[in-house]
This record gives sequence, C-alpha cells and structure tokens, in this order.
Amino acid sequence: MRALGVIKAFGRTLALATTLAAPGHAAETIRLAVQKTGTFSWELAAIRASALDKEADLALEVSELASTEAGKIAMRAGSADIILSDWLWVSRERALGAKLTFYPYSSALGAVMVPASSPIKSLADLKGRKLAIAGGAIDKSWLLLQARMKQDGIDLKSEATIVYGAPPLIAAKALDGEMEASLNFWNFCAQLEAKGFRRLAGIEEILPKLGAKGAVSAVGYVFDENWAASHRDAVARFIAMTRKAKQLLVTSDAAWDKIAPLTGTSDASLLKTYRDRYRDGIPRRSIADEEQDARVLYRVLAETGGRDLVGPAAELDPGTFYHAVPGD
Repeated sequence: MRALGVIKAFGRTLALATTLAAPGHAAETIRLAVQKTGTFSWELAAIRASALDKEADLALEVSELASTEAGKIAMRAGSADIILSDWLWVSRERALGAKLTFYPYSSALGAVMVPASSPIKSLADLKGRKLAIAGGAIDKSWLLLQARMKQDGIDLKSEATIVYGAPPLIAAKALDGEMEASLNFWNFCAQLEAKGFRRLAGIEEILPKLGAKGAVSAVGYVFDENWAASHRDAVARFIAMTRKAKQLLVTSDAAWDKIAPLTGTSDASLLKTYRDRYRDGIPRRSIADEEQDARVLYRVLAETGGRDLVGPAAELDPGTFYHAVPGD
C-alpha cells in the first residue's frame, strides 16, 4: 500500500511539474522561514544536493529561525512567503482575519514513550503515573490523547501527574528516569527509541478511534492565499519540487548522507530511525481526504481545548487547505 501511495504521489508530482517555467526564465524567489533544527532543513538539504530548486526555476531564500513561533511572527510580519505550521493554527488565524492556507508536509506525529522495562503496557496504565508532555497544556497530541482516554472513562489530566516542558527537556528527563512516561514530538521519540525506549502508542494509532479514516498531516507548508493567487505557478513548482525531494528520500538511502550532519547525531541506529519515521510521515492521501479528517479532528480538539486553542471558530475554516491542482 505504501508503494502504491508513493506512485500516486509521484504521479501528482509529474502533473505539477508541467507548470515549470520555460528554459531561460528568471528564477522566482520564494522566502522561507525555517526552524534551524527542524526537519524542513532536511528536505531543503535534499533539494539543494539534487539541484531540484534549479530544476523548478526557483531561488529559495532561507531564513533560519530558533523556533516555530518565530516562523509565525515572520509570516505575520510579511517577511516570509512560506513557513511550516499546522492546520489548526491556520484555521484560527483565518477566523481572526488572516487568510493563510495550508498544504500537507508531514503526518509524522509523536508517541507515548516508556522505558523498555516499564510495567506500563497500555494507555489505561498511565492512570496514576507521572507523565511528561512536550509542547504545553494545549499541545494537539496531548489533547487528542486526552480525548481518546475519555472515551474509556479516564481523565488523564486529573488522574495522572502531568509535567509540561520543551521537547528537548522532556526527552532528557525521560532518559534520566525522572518520568514514568512521556509524550513528545516524533523526532525526540526517535531519539528515545534508539536508546531502547518502547513506543506505548503513537498518536496516529488513536486517530481512527477519534473518527479519522487515515493518516492526517499535522504539519504543512503555510502561506498567504493572496500571495498564492498571484504566484500560482511558483507555488505549483514549489510543491512539485518538494514532492520530488520526498520521493528521493523514500527511494535513496544515499540521499540521507547530506541530511545526517543536520540531525546532530552520528549514531547509525538513530539515523536509521529518523529516516524510517520521516518516510512513514510522508503524505500519501488526497487533499480532500486530508481535509475531511482534519475537520473531524478539529471538532475533537475544539471540544477538548476550547477557545484557548481554536479561537472563535467551532469548525475548521473552509479555506484552510490549499488545493494545488484539480483532483489533488
């Protein structure tokens, strides 16, 4: 099934590639605000190593930032054309008047991790335990986990000892044995996995119980819809370029040689885990299917997180997802 999905995605790439500018046309600049330690930098390394940006006739102007929040600030200030963020934030911004739009980048989600020897065998066993959460009280994975456990009559927020912290700190505390379990972002989970920790449950595993029918891209390329309308061809070439990069990272282990220095590790086991988890998270569904599931999960998140999370809108804004080509 995964191979079929890759083939379909590659087919869409070819469709988008037909929009490439004619030879000799001046490369169009796209300003990207990228978290320096994020996985978008991995994709960009693959793009540059294979000259996919030149093939797409694009000049990528990259600003490296310290956090995802800095990217949002850059987008609001008009100093970036494209950032990575999630559809929940995009929908909230749209409800507040900023007409941003979202195109899937990755469905890789975090997981609940426990030490290999932990007596915790199921999510129900988290009751009464000390659980560390990366990203804060309104982190989407944490809210989804709470919603899933409430289906079984368990209120984790009140029935477990919850500690919040930044992802690197949560990973460090897990390794030091300070926490009985942790919920962290996928790349930090990969670090724990390489150290012998056990995945109790991936967030993607609980989504069907919450109404989703497939893998949902939590993170995507975000840009202003007015900018996209006036740069439609460049956006199509950008999407085609990134799809080719993902296809390369699926089919070529050698392509990861350029990425390894950006991961901060030389450990072969961890590099393999990064590679495998990244590949697992490559979007392989139609935009319509992604959007339909996002609407379902938005309602779950709105009910669990309230206005602090979603703002004034009870439903996902209709323009949240960007449809690059008909039938995409």
